[in-house]
Amino acid sequence: MIYWLLKMLVVGPLIKALVRPWAKGREHLPAEGGAILASNHLSFSDSIIMPLAVRRRVTFPAKSEYFTTGGIKGRLIALFFRSIGQVPIDRAGGRASMAALDTAARLIESGELFGIYPEGTRSPDGRLYKGRTGVARLALRTGAPVIPVAMIATDTLQPVGKLMPKLRVHPGVVFGEPLDFSRYAGQENDRFVLRAVTDEIMYAIMKLSGQKYLDVYASKAKSDADAARRAADAGVPTIDPQDGGRTAPPRTSASRPAGTRPRQRRINGPRGGHTSHHGPERKAS
Repeated sequence: MIYWLLKMLVVGPLIKALVRPWAKGREHLPAEGGAILASNHLSFSDSIIMPLAVRRRVTFPAKSEYFTTGGIKGRLIALFFRSIGQVPIDRAGGRASMAALDTAARLIESGELFGIYPEGTRSPDGRLYKGRTGVARLALRTGAPVIPVAMIATDTLQPVGKLMPKLRVHPGVVFGEPLDFSRYAGQENDRFVLRAVTDEIMYAIMKLSGQKYLDVYASKAKSDADAARRAADAGVPTIDPQDGGRTAPPRTSASRPAGTRPRQRRINGPRGGHTSHHGPERKAS
């Protein structure tokens, strides 16, 4: 009730009037049934701008800390996040992460739209980072289609650490064609398949957003940047830890027979040797 009140009568009309967000590809959104909206993550405002472009309710995971802080302020914060369609997720790993996936799966299987940011955290610099495999596990477990989503200019609208948005910026959202991973049915516990599916989703997001891709996790990029800043403050020479690596997620072949997993490829390893890499095949050009 509060969700629709905020979306239709309070927050939604206010944001539409102030920043005039735009949307493309809404014809790819299902009119009914569960689906996963997998998006890049540029700003806190992503979880507000994207749902405004979707007629149906979208539920997002949010850090459990937003729901467990004590005091009046903490309760108000928890109420706000629940009101905008977010559910707590414990990012500590292990059983806590599996419990969060169980919650997401139940929502999807009950016919809801579930929004997720495969990068796991906001991009520190506007680039697209390596995806976590939780989105793939959800897709294979539920059999739901994955809608790739690209948020555009929300980091310019509301940069990290800034409370007030820049009202002259008009952010957007682009929805891509649904991705079907039924060919991997029953392989949700195969880590190579999970990586292949995740990379295919990230590739689709990259094509929609036009972002540069970095083959490292955003959380590691943030910690490396923090370490570099501390080293610079101490006068220690540093290099950009994000230089090098793949500039796009590997692409998965859509024509692979059902029941098979990504084939093993040989790539150059350290010191000129070779190492095995189980990764998604690339589509023939």
